[in-house]
Amino acid sequence: MKKYFRYLAFSALLIPVGCDSDFDEINTDPKQTSSAVFNANYLLSQAQFEHSNTGYSQLLFQSMWTQVLSSTFGYYNNGDKYVASSNLIAYQNRIFEEQYRAASLDVEILKLIEGKDELSNLGAVATIMKVDIMHLITDTYGDVPYSEALQAVTGVSTPVYDTQESIYTAMLTELEGAISSLNDSKVAPTNDLYYQGDIPSWRRFGYSLMLKIAMRMTKVNATLAQTWAEKAAAGGTFTSIADNARVYTDNNTGFGNNTSGALLVGDDYREVKWSETFIDFLRATGDPRLGVIAEIPQPGAVNNANQALPGDSDPTKQLGLPNGYDLNGGATDITNYGLYPGPTGSGTDAAALGNYSRPVTALYLSRNAPNFVLTYSQTELMLAEAKARGWNVGATTAAQHYANGVIAAMESLAQFASVGTISNATAAAYAAAHPLDESSLNASLKMINEQYWVTTGSLFNFIETWSNWRRSGYPVLDPVSYPGQFSVNTIPRRVPYQSGEAANNPQNYADAVGRLSNGDTFGSRIWWDAQ
Repeated sequence: MKKYFRYLAFSALLIPVGCDSDFDEINTDPKQTSSAVFNANYLLSQAQFEHSNTGYSQLLFQSMWTQVLSSTFGYYNNGDKYVASSNLIAYQNRIFEEQYRAASLDVEILKLIEGKDELSNLGAVATIMKVDIMHLITDTYGDVPYSEALQAVTGVSTPVYDTQESIYTAMLTELEGAISSLNDSKVAPTNDLYYQGDIPSWRRFGYSLMLKIAMRMTKVNATLAQTWAEKAAAGGTFTSIADNARVYTDNNTGFGNNTSGALLVGDDYREVKWSETFIDFLRATGDPRLGVIAEIPQPGAVNNANQALPGDSDPTKQLGLPNGYDLNGGATDITNYGLYPGPTGSGTDAAALGNYSRPVTALYLSRNAPNFVLTYSQTELMLAEAKARGWNVGATTAAQHYANGVIAAMESLAQFASVGTISNATAAAYAAAHPLDESSLNASLKMINEQYWVTTGSLFNFIETWSNWRRSGYPVLDPVSYPGQFSVNTIPRRVPYQSGEAANNPQNYADAVGRLSNGDTFGSRIWWDAQ
C-alpha cells in the first residue's frame, strides 16, 4: 500500500462525519462512504494545511541552498553544505509524498461532488488548489506524473512521467477553466483556511497563481510567459496584503506550525541562524526589516538556549552566520573564519554562535504562526518584472509595482505577529529612497528578484525562494565548498525523485531520468531552468 499511496484518490480512507436518520442505509458497509454521506468541504482544509505546512521539508534543503538561513549543526549539512547527513533520502522523498497526498485530497473532492452543480465553486477551488500543489511538485523534481497521477483506485499505479513543458500547458489550461467557473452567486466553499469561502478572493488567487506559473517560463518560452502573464493581469491579481494566501495553524488542536516546531528543537534553536549573505544584504541598504526579523541571543550558552529570553534586535549589532562552516574543530570550524566575532559567555557557559543573529523568536516561532503560500508582495514584484520586460500588464509602471512589492513585504511581517509591524510610513520611505533601477532591463531584473528573495525568505516560504532564484539567477550566490558534497561546488538545481520510484515505477522513472542532463541528481536542470 505504502509505495502507491501518493497516487491514490482516498475514497477508501474517508470517514463519515455527522448523523443521518437512515442509519441502516449508510452503515451497510463500514469500510466505505460516498458523496451522499460525506461533506467534501472537510477535505479542503486538510489539503490546504498539508500543502502549506512544509516544516523540515523546506528547512533541510531550500532555506540554506538559497543562503537565507545557515547552520553549523550537522543535521543541516544537506542544505548548508550540500553534504549528506541523517535523513537525506527521507527529505528527498518528502515533497513528492506529502504534496501528492495533498493533491489527492483535492481530486477526491472533485469525485465526491460529481453531478452536484450547486457545489461548482468547491470544485473550482479544489482544481486551483491541485494546480498549485502540482506546480510545487514539478518545480522541485522536473518531469513527474500528472496526466495519470492520483488514479490508483482506477488501476493506474505506475503512472507515466509527463514532461514539465506539457505539465505547464496542462496546469495553465486547468487553472483558466477553474477561475472562469467561479460564480459569486453559487454556494461558497466551507472549511476554507485561505479565504473563508470568499469567491472574489479565490479569483484573485487564481490569477496571481497564473502569473507565477507564467513567470517561471521566462528563460525557456518568453512569448508564452508573456501571453499568460498578460492574461493574469487582465483577470485581476492580488490588490493588498489582505489577499495574502496563508494558513493559520493551531497547535492546541494538534495542527501546529511545522517550521516553528522544527526550529524550536534544542539543537535547531541554538544553531540555526540567518545567513551572512542575507543579513549583509539587508544592512547594505538600511532595510528596516533587519531590526525586526533578527536578534542576537543574550550572552552565554545557557541564555542562548533559553527560548523564553528575548534577544537584542538592535540592527547595528546583527551579524549573519556564513554558510559552509561547522563546530567540528577542523579547518571548516566557524572559529577559523576570518571574520569570526568570538563567543559570548565564558568557560563552560561559552556560546560559540552567541554573536550571530537568529530569527526573532517572538515573531517566527509560535506553533500557531501562519504558513505563507502566495502574497501580494510576490505578485507586485512579478508584475514589476513583466512591465520591465515591456509586457502589457496594465498602466501601472514597473517602478510603482516594485515599490508596492517592497512595501507589502515589510507590512506582511505583522501577519506573523504584532512584533513584526513595520509602519506604512517607514516602508514607503524606504521604497522611495531605493527606487527601481531602470537604467537597463538587467538592472531592473536584479533589483526585483533580489527583493523577491528577501520577501519569500523573510516570510519563511523557502521553496519558492529557491525556485525563483533558479529562474532569475538573482541574487548572485556563491556556492559553498565543503568536503564530501553531493552537489560539488554547485547549489542544487533540483531534488532527486522519490527513492522508491526506480523499483515501483521502473520504466516511467527510467524514461524521465533519461531526459535529465545529468541523471537523477541534485545538479540536473529542469525544463524551465535552462542555462
